[in-house]
Amino acid sequence: MNTGAARGGAARRRALVTGAAGFLGSNLSDALLKLGCDVVGLDNYFTGRKENVAHLLSDPHFEMVRHDVRQPYWGAFDEIYHLACPASPPFYQSNAIATAKISFLGTHNMLGLAKRTGARLFHASTSEVYGDPLEHPQPETYWGHVNPIGVRSCYDEGKRIAESLVFDYRRQHDLDVKVVRIFNTYGPRMNPVDGRVVSNFIVQALRGEDITIYGEGSQTRSFCYVDDLIDGFLRMMRTGHDFTGPVNLGNPGEFTIRQLAEMIIEVVGSKSKLIHQPLPEDDPRQRCPNIALAREKLGWEPKVGLREGLVKTAAFFEQELAFATAS
Repeated sequence: MNTGAARGGAARRRALVTGAAGFLGSNLSDALLKLGCDVVGLDNYFTGRKENVAHLLSDPHFEMVRHDVRQPYWGAFDEIYHLACPASPPFYQSNAIATAKISFLGTHNMLGLAKRTGARLFHASTSEVYGDPLEHPQPETYWGHVNPIGVRSCYDEGKRIAESLVFDYRRQHDLDVKVVRIFNTYGPRMNPVDGRVVSNFIVQALRGEDITIYGEGSQTRSFCYVDDLIDGFLRMMRTGHDFTGPVNLGNPGEFTIRQLAEMIIEVVGSKSKLIHQPLPEDDPRQRCPNIALAREKLGWEPKVGLREGLVKTAAFFEQELAFATAS
């Protein structure tokens, strides 16, 4: 289905991005517009920020719509990128029931739209479906170790049932679907108060505050720069109908939380000190992707090293904090 027309009559693909005002959604919208798509963005601004898409509002090929994906949405699209869901623990735990509903009802509504219009649907899942993993690094074949009634289950189990819905639509309706599992990602347009480890540490370092480490800081994470992740999204959407995923997208370079904090202090040039607080409930001890499938099927692997990405991200947050202070 080609629903758009560019200047001179050439067909333009029409893409829907849910969660378009979020960190990933806004970066994805940029990339799709550069590829020549017409983009409609949906967001209810629960965690998305209008300033993330302000630079796009004058683009005639971009339209922003305030909409909650828990309600159906109508339109004709060639591609649907379903990213809408609060993804940081402070945000998704602030209204756990809403988070679970967004995962289930939001995904159900986007699948129904894809079925009606014949669109290819991209579903943004998460490494949190692996829970506190007993297998390391985590391949896509690992079924996970998740607490179904813990404080994180609204998100973890919400994303697991969302994947189940996607693959049931695939089996019952032969829907054209693509599923990626996103590991820790960072970069410009992260929310400074979203509670994620990279944004927390950078903001604390820029302000010269003590950097808060939970536990001893020996728990590990992998950190993928946003440009690399978006490249993986676009590669996934170019694969054939028979490859659905799920496929891990993340940087397999593994760092302890303490190593991350020390690198951020160095990059920022801060005098911040490290302080320790108890680990949150169900906080995973280790998280690192096996990306062999992404290398094989997508020809993808991350290119931006952690230090390089942190320099770019710190520069963004420095501007954010300066603007907030001036305001």
